[in-house]
Amino acid sequence: MIYETPEELLYKSKQAEGSTFGEIDKSGRIQNERAKGGLGQIIEESFFGYEVNSNREADFAELGIELKVTPIKENKNGSLSAKERLVLNIINYHQEVLSEFHTSSFWKKNEKLLILFYEWIPKIKRADYKIIKAHLHTYSEEDLEIIKQDWEMIVQKVRSGLAHELSEADTNYLAACTKGANKNSLRTQPYSDEPAMQRAFSLKQSYMTTLVRKLISQEDLVRFTTPEELKKNSLFELLEQRFAPYREMTLDEIGEITGLDVNYQSKSFLQEFISGLLGIRGTKLNQIEEFEKANIEIKTIRLEPKGIPKEHMSFKNIDFYEWSEEDWDESWLKSYFEKTKILFVVFYYKETLKQNPNRQLYFKGVILWNLPSNEIEGRLRSFWLEVKTLINSGIEMTHIQQKNRVITKNNLPKPGHNGLCHIRPKARDGNDKTSLPDGRMITKQAFWLDRKYVAEIVRK
Repeated sequence: MIYETPEELLYKSKQAEGSTFGEIDKSGRIQNERAKGGLGQIIEESFFGYEVNSNREADFAELGIELKVTPIKENKNGSLSAKERLVLNIINYHQEVLSEFHTSSFWKKNEKLLILFYEWIPKIKRADYKIIKAHLHTYSEEDLEIIKQDWEMIVQKVRSGLAHELSEADTNYLAACTKGANKNSLRTQPYSDEPAMQRAFSLKQSYMTTLVRKLISQEDLVRFTTPEELKKNSLFELLEQRFAPYREMTLDEIGEITGLDVNYQSKSFLQEFISGLLGIRGTKLNQIEEFEKANIEIKTIRLEPKGIPKEHMSFKNIDFYEWSEEDWDESWLKSYFEKTKILFVVFYYKETLKQNPNRQLYFKGVILWNLPSNEIEGRLRSFWLEVKTLINSGIEMTHIQQKNRVITKNNLPKPGHNGLCHIRPKARDGNDKTSLPDGRMITKQAFWLDRKYVAEIVRK
């Protein structure tokens, strides 16, 4: 059937809402859990009645609309999120570099998307997955400007002969994700002899989650950018502009100018500081649309007078069972640093605490950072493998009597181990423990970046 208007196509799509894939499938193939062909193929063939193809043009070519079927999931706290990124078309490194944005394969194929969201529920058969919502997606002006910037960044990296260094954290909304059976799915690139992983354009999982929150959960998000600003500046340049007037000021001085409560000891300080200086005072950090879509996490850095933080930088607590069983490519560590940008909000002291117990904290600026791909596949991967080996061979724990208490030490990597990261406790107290795969208990541990490495990020 040929659809004459987008409205007609969307009307047809809405008829799938509330139906399971088992009810839609006419071939009966879905009953075989091992059968080839995804859920999207069932929608194409059984619901819309056209044969699956690998054409370069959009699925509904007469309307320039591409069909996508993608899962959402309910989280432990009851909220909804996208289960995964939305994978689009394969990137042909040799051809894409010859294009401009509006003539690119990405834009020709994905200018408009018909997205069918279904709810993924663990341990139920895919025939019982239910379609929740049909949505005809076009990009807002703000999103489109950021996506253009992302496309340019990806293509520029290929033009520089660095396709093998592409990372999802390079960009904000549009990413170049790996697309292949395994790490041996390699392709040639035009400006280097170095083989590069096969990649596809994709909308980040964080972008899709934000779309789910707006469409299905009806949540309100707040922007701090406009299309006009984004046509002239990148997202980070706009962030810098918002914070720039307050550089080198003390927190007290910033408070006097802005009227913000800048009590660093307050739990809500960072939230109020960032939203206030972005001009969207009172907005929670998880309500800032640009941050949510780009998967930007916020961390503070407080530099001592010598330019090094007093503390190392902590991340999530370690699940030792998960670490012992996972593969590198599915690990939290790799996934987090491949997909996450970190906005460092940097402060510094001019004096040591000894020199002045009432010393002032100054604002230095912001840095939007992601761990380079060579670090991810280098020191981080070696670290992950070393820790996995220690867990599976049995972490050594030594109990030492010190005065009236017992100190427990272990052989997990310590600060300075590789110049990048380490593992150390992150617990309420010594009694706050977690279990190891061998059944023993250990004080809860977390992943940390070394403070000297964090100082180097700021210095550069």
